[in-house]
Amino acid sequence: MKILIVEDDVLLQEGIALALSSEGYAIDCADKAAQADALLHSGEYSLAVLDLGLPDADGADLLRRWRRQNIDLPVLILTARDALEDRVSGLDAGADDYLVKPFALAELKARVRALIRRYQGLSDNQIRHGDLALNLSSLQVSVDNQPIEVTPKEFALLSRLLMRIGQTVHRETLQQDIYSWQDDNGSNTLEVHIHNLRRKLGKDRIKTVRGVGYRLEERQ
Repeated sequence: MKILIVEDDVLLQEGIALALSSEGYAIDCADKAAQADALLHSGEYSLAVLDLGLPDADGADLLRRWRRQNIDLPVLILTARDALEDRVSGLDAGADDYLVKPFALAELKARVRALIRRYQGLSDNQIRHGDLALNLSSLQVSVDNQPIEVTPKEFALLSRLLMRIGQTVHRETLQQDIYSWQDDNGSNTLEVHIHNLRRKLGKDRIKTVRGVGYRLEERQ
Protein backbone atom coordinates (compact mmCIF):
# COMPACT_ATOMS: atom_id res chain seq x y z
CA MET A 1 0.00 0.00 0.00
CA LYS A 2 1.23 3.47 -0.84
CA ILE A 3 0.37 6.81 0.78
CA LEU A 4 0.71 10.31 -0.64
CA ILE A 5 1.76 12.99 1.86
CA VAL A 6 1.06 16.59 0.81
CA GLU A 7 2.75 18.86 3.35
CA ASP A 8 5.00 21.90 2.83
CA ASP A 9 6.60 21.83 6.28
CA VAL A 10 9.71 19.75 5.58
CA LEU A 11 10.28 18.58 9.15
CA LEU A 12 6.65 17.57 9.61
CA GLN A 13 6.58 15.89 6.20
CA GLU A 14 9.67 13.87 7.09
CA GLY A 15 8.24 12.92 10.49
CA ILE A 16 4.96 11.73 8.96
CA ALA A 17 6.80 9.81 6.24
CA LEU A 18 9.02 8.08 8.78
CA ALA A 19 6.08 7.19 11.02
CA LEU A 20 3.99 5.73 8.19
CA SER A 21 6.88 3.94 6.47
CA SER A 22 7.49 2.17 9.80
CA GLU A 23 3.94 0.78 9.40
CA GLY A 24 4.91 -0.86 6.11
CA TYR A 25 3.52 1.76 3.70
CA ALA A 26 5.41 3.04 0.68
CA ILE A 27 5.48 6.84 0.77
CA ASP A 28 5.44 9.62 -1.83
CA CYS A 29 5.75 13.24 -0.70
CA ALA A 30 4.76 16.55 -2.25
CA ASP A 31 5.09 20.07 -0.85
CA LYS A 32 2.92 21.83 -3.46
CA ALA A 33 -0.50 21.19 -4.96
CA ALA A 34 0.87 20.94 -8.51
CA GLN A 35 3.34 18.23 -7.50
CA ALA A 36 0.61 16.37 -5.60
CA ASP A 37 -1.63 16.46 -8.69
CA ALA A 38 1.14 15.05 -10.87
CA LEU A 39 1.89 12.21 -8.45
CA LEU A 40 -1.76 11.35 -7.87
CA HIS A 41 -2.46 11.04 -11.58
CA SER A 42 0.62 8.92 -12.24
CA GLY A 43 0.31 6.35 -9.46
CA GLU A 44 -2.10 4.32 -7.35
CA TYR A 45 -2.48 5.32 -3.70
CA SER A 46 -4.33 3.79 -0.76
CA LEU A 47 -4.67 7.14 1.06
CA ALA A 48 -3.61 10.79 0.98
CA VAL A 49 -2.55 12.94 3.93
CA LEU A 50 -3.28 16.53 2.87
CA ASP A 51 -2.28 19.77 4.56
CA LEU A 52 -4.85 22.52 4.02
CA GLY A 53 -2.27 25.30 4.08
CA LEU A 54 -0.19 24.78 0.92
CA PRO A 55 1.96 27.54 -0.62
CA ASP A 56 0.45 27.39 -4.11
CA ALA A 57 -3.18 26.47 -3.40
CA ASP A 58 -5.74 26.00 -0.68
CA GLY A 59 -5.80 22.34 0.29
CA ALA A 60 -9.59 22.30 0.46
CA ASP A 61 -9.81 23.61 -3.12
CA LEU A 62 -7.35 20.94 -4.25
CA LEU A 63 -9.46 18.25 -2.56
CA ARG A 64 -12.66 19.55 -4.17
CA ARG A 65 -10.96 19.28 -7.56
CA TRP A 66 -9.94 15.69 -6.83
CA ARG A 67 -13.49 14.77 -5.89
CA ARG A 68 -14.88 16.44 -9.05
CA GLN A 69 -12.42 14.27 -11.01
CA ASN A 70 -13.87 11.19 -9.25
CA ILE A 71 -10.62 10.49 -7.41
CA ASP A 72 -12.05 8.27 -4.71
CA LEU A 73 -9.34 7.58 -2.16
CA PRO A 74 -9.51 8.26 1.58
CA VAL A 75 -8.10 11.67 2.51
CA LEU A 76 -6.92 12.71 5.96
CA ILE A 77 -6.55 16.49 6.18
CA LEU A 78 -4.09 18.30 8.42
CA THR A 79 -4.77 21.83 9.57
CA ALA A 80 -3.22 24.36 11.91
CA ARG A 81 -6.62 26.02 12.04
CA ASP A 82 -8.54 24.92 15.11
CA ALA A 83 -11.68 26.86 14.23
CA LEU A 84 -14.79 24.74 13.73
CA GLU A 85 -15.58 26.34 10.35
CA ASP A 86 -12.17 25.33 8.97
CA ARG A 87 -12.64 21.70 9.98
CA VAL A 88 -16.16 21.70 8.56
CA SER A 89 -14.90 23.27 5.32
CA GLY A 90 -12.33 20.48 4.91
CA LEU A 91 -14.87 17.76 5.57
CA ASP A 92 -17.36 19.39 3.18
CA ALA A 93 -14.62 19.46 0.51
CA GLY A 94 -14.52 15.68 0.66
CA ALA A 95 -12.12 14.79 3.48
CA ASP A 96 -12.75 11.58 5.39
CA ASP A 97 -11.10 12.69 8.64
CA TYR A 98 -8.91 15.47 10.02
CA LEU A 99 -6.15 16.17 12.52
CA VAL A 100 -5.35 19.56 14.05
CA LYS A 101 -1.66 20.42 14.44
CA PRO A 102 0.14 19.65 16.63
CA PHE A 103 -0.83 16.00 16.85
CA ALA A 104 0.70 12.77 18.12
CA LEU A 105 2.12 10.49 15.44
CA ALA A 106 0.49 7.52 17.18
CA GLU A 107 -2.91 9.13 16.57
CA LEU A 108 -2.01 9.81 12.94
CA LYS A 109 -1.11 6.15 12.42
CA ALA A 110 -4.31 4.98 14.10
CA ARG A 111 -6.48 7.23 11.94
CA VAL A 112 -4.69 6.12 8.77
CA ARG A 113 -5.28 2.46 9.65
CA ALA A 114 -8.94 3.15 10.40
CA LEU A 115 -9.52 4.97 7.09
CA ILE A 116 -7.85 2.25 5.05
CA ARG A 117 -9.88 -0.43 6.85
CA ARG A 118 -13.08 1.48 6.19
CA TYR A 119 -12.37 1.87 2.47
CA GLN A 120 -11.42 -1.79 2.15
CA GLY A 121 -14.58 -2.89 3.92
CA LEU A 122 -12.72 -4.44 6.85
CA SER A 123 -14.39 -4.49 10.25
CA ASP A 124 -11.16 -4.88 12.23
CA ASN A 125 -7.39 -4.85 11.78
CA GLN A 126 -7.31 -8.31 10.24
CA ILE A 127 -7.24 -9.51 6.65
CA ARG A 128 -8.06 -13.22 6.68
CA HIS A 129 -8.55 -15.90 4.08
CA GLY A 130 -8.34 -19.57 4.87
CA ASP A 131 -5.12 -20.33 6.72
CA LEU A 132 -3.60 -16.87 6.12
CA ALA A 133 -4.09 -13.87 8.43
CA LEU A 134 -2.52 -10.42 8.34
CA ASN A 135 -2.74 -7.93 11.19
CA LEU A 136 -2.67 -4.38 9.82
CA SER A 137 -1.72 -2.85 13.18
CA SER A 138 1.17 -5.08 14.19
CA LEU A 139 2.25 -6.07 10.62
CA GLN A 140 2.19 -9.68 11.73
CA VAL A 141 1.48 -12.61 9.42
CA SER A 142 0.32 -16.03 10.52
CA VAL A 143 -0.34 -19.30 8.73
CA ASP A 144 -2.52 -21.77 10.63
CA ASN A 145 -2.16 -19.43 13.63
CA GLN A 146 1.63 -19.76 13.52
CA PRO A 147 3.49 -16.42 13.22
CA ILE A 148 5.79 -15.82 10.24
CA GLU A 149 8.42 -13.08 10.16
CA VAL A 150 8.10 -10.76 7.15
CA THR A 151 9.64 -7.43 6.23
CA PRO A 152 7.44 -4.32 5.73
CA LYS A 153 7.70 -4.62 1.94
CA GLU A 154 6.84 -8.32 2.05
CA PHE A 155 3.84 -7.45 4.22
CA ALA A 156 2.69 -4.81 1.71
CA LEU A 157 2.97 -7.29 -1.17
CA LEU A 158 1.19 -10.07 0.69
CA SER A 159 -1.66 -7.78 1.80
CA ARG A 160 -2.33 -6.75 -1.83
CA LEU A 161 -2.19 -10.34 -3.04
CA LEU A 162 -4.38 -11.62 -0.19
CA MET A 163 -7.07 -8.99 -0.80
CA ARG A 164 -7.25 -10.26 -4.39
CA ILE A 165 -6.62 -13.94 -3.73
CA GLY A 166 -7.12 -16.09 -6.81
CA GLN A 167 -6.73 -13.06 -9.10
CA THR A 168 -3.65 -11.93 -11.00
CA VAL A 169 -2.19 -8.68 -9.70
CA HIS A 170 -0.18 -6.75 -12.26
CA ARG A 171 3.52 -6.34 -11.65
CA GLU A 172 3.22 -2.54 -11.96
CA THR A 173 0.55 -2.45 -9.23
CA LEU A 174 2.76 -4.40 -6.85
CA GLN A 175 5.75 -2.18 -7.58
CA GLN A 176 3.67 0.93 -6.85
CA ASP A 177 2.61 -0.61 -3.53
CA ILE A 178 6.14 -1.04 -2.24
CA TYR A 179 8.21 1.68 -3.91
CA SER A 180 8.07 5.45 -3.82
CA TRP A 181 8.74 7.29 -7.07
CA GLN A 182 12.28 8.26 -5.96
CA ASP A 183 13.27 4.70 -4.95
CA ASP A 184 15.80 2.74 -6.94
CA ASN A 185 13.58 -0.23 -7.77
CA GLY A 186 15.86 -2.38 -9.89
CA SER A 187 14.42 -4.77 -12.43
CA ASN A 188 14.60 -7.83 -10.18
CA THR A 189 13.91 -6.43 -6.70
CA LEU A 190 10.21 -7.34 -6.83
CA GLU A 191 11.19 -10.90 -7.70
CA VAL A 192 13.50 -11.01 -4.67
CA HIS A 193 10.59 -10.11 -2.34
CA ILE A 194 8.32 -12.66 -4.05
CA HIS A 195 11.04 -15.31 -3.72
CA ASN A 196 11.32 -14.60 0.01
CA LEU A 197 7.55 -14.83 0.46
CA ARG A 198 7.48 -18.17 -1.37
CA ARG A 199 10.21 -19.46 0.92
CA LYS A 200 8.15 -18.48 3.97
CA LEU A 201 4.67 -19.47 2.72
CA GLY A 202 5.49 -22.39 0.45
CA LYS A 203 6.74 -22.17 -3.12
CA ASP A 204 3.38 -23.07 -4.68
CA ARG A 205 1.34 -20.33 -2.93
CA ILE A 206 2.36 -17.48 -5.26
CA LYS A 207 2.11 -18.19 -8.97
CA THR A 208 3.88 -16.23 -11.68
CA VAL A 209 1.67 -15.18 -14.59
CA ARG A 210 4.32 -14.62 -17.20
CA GLY A 211 4.38 -11.14 -18.66
CA VAL A 212 1.58 -9.96 -16.34
CA GLY A 213 2.21 -10.36 -12.62
CA TYR A 214 1.53 -12.69 -9.70
CA ARG A 215 -1.40 -14.57 -8.15
CA LEU A 216 -1.82 -15.84 -4.59
CA GLU A 217 -3.43 -19.27 -4.55
CA GLU A 218 -5.61 -20.79 -1.88
CA ARG A 219 -3.99 -23.72 -0.13
CA GLN A 220 -5.19 -27.00 -1.54
